[in-house]
Amino acid sequence: MGTPEAAVPTLVRLLDDGHEVVAVWTQPDKPSGRGNKLSVPPVKVVAQLLGLKVHQPAKIRTEEAKNLFASHNADLAVVVAYGRILPPEFLRAPRRGCINVHFSLLPLFRGAAPVNWAIVNGEEKTGVTTMFMEEKLDAGPILLQRETAIGPNVTAPQLMQQLSGLGAELLGETLVGLDALTPRPQHARDATFAPMLKKENALIDWSNSAFAIERCVRGFQPWPNAHGHYKSSRLIIWTATPIEEEASDAAAGEVITAQGDDLIVRCGDRTALRLIEVQLEAKRRMSAREFLNGTHIKIGDRLE
Repeated sequence: MGTPEAAVPTLVRLLDDGHEVVAVWTQPDKPSGRGNKLSVPPVKVVAQLLGLKVHQPAKIRTEEAKNLFASHNADLAVVVAYGRILPPEFLRAPRRGCINVHFSLLPLFRGAAPVNWAIVNGEEKTGVTTMFMEEKLDAGPILLQRETAIGPNVTAPQLMQQLSGLGAELLGETLVGLDALTPRPQHARDATFAPMLKKENALIDWSNSAFAIERCVRGFQPWPNAHGHYKSSRLIIWTATPIEEEASDAAAGEVITAQGDDLIVRCGDRTALRLIEVQLEAKRRMSAREFLNGTHIKIGDRLE
């Protein structure tokens, strides 16, 4: 059970390890883009190429969906970023239960967006966890964990790609050693949370430190994208570098350098943010130099 690109390596690993995949469950195709063309989940694309049976129910809490899931008569369900909370009937249906591959070191960052929030919060490490699923979100007993460092310039999509490969490896190890593993309970007192991302999460507050804003730039990709506003138009910041600055009279959000390749904005805590790649609403991504040439933004102008 999985939907995005991050779930594909685990599906492939299951087959490479010789397991029989009796069915693949993924989210329905969804309209996207200007033409509302149907977008197919990456897991579905790969599953069909591999000749696997695919199910895409719009709702999974119906009797029809519960009966269909039980009809697979599976030994085990593997869940990787499926995108739905499984009802109790699903959790009980496979003989050996349901195992989740979660992209954090649980109980840290329980929830829908652990990779994004780990970067935004300034964590220096993260990892993957395999666990038996229970009704409470991401709270089941842990089977195995694997740790990895978060690079200083890594974006959320880059880190997700790294963790998806790591997760596939860990799932392989988990299934090989399943009979010998002793699940260990999580302690709720240690839990932190990574809620579903909302557009307002990525609205830049220029009074924050440039270092915190830069983490948002990397962590809120590919959506909702860290953004401010320039002359009432949304301005996405794709790449930026935080710098220490001497005290000045410039207000937070005020442009303090606008020349050549240098577009620097005043932030809080005596810091500033050098904008390297940006995207103005309805425009393409562009370098700071291109943005400066096209908008004629100048020192003293304000980003809201």
